[in-house]
Amino acid sequence: MEVADHEGFPIHLGPKAVTYWPWLIWEIIKANIDVALIIIKPKLEISPVLFRSPASQKTEVGQVTYANSITLTPGTITVAVNDGSVDVHALTSGAADEVISGRMDRRACQMEGDT
Repeated sequence: MEVADHEGFPIHLGPKAVTYWPWLIWEIIKANIDVALIIIKPKLEISPVLFRSPASQKTEVGQVTYANSITLTPGTITVAVNDGSVDVHALTSGAADEVISGRMDRRACQMEGDT
């Protein structure tokens, strides 16, 4: 009967999320360790950077999932979601490189069903 639309209630992401969420949790753990090591070091090796990165997701749910995944990962935060891109602030160049590599973008697209 399609009473709930796919954007408002994204149950269509269910089976694909089985592989995405464990992967994201692992990425969050790794980023937590990186940020903790930066804090513990006597000389903080931070190099904040603001950049724009492509967002290849085709739906609003996919783009929001991608943007939230970036923000959930310590050391990075999504500042704005644009049409086909996201503005990201990263604590270090390494964190920026991780977003720029496109791995998270591709995983979010796979969960969405675009690739």
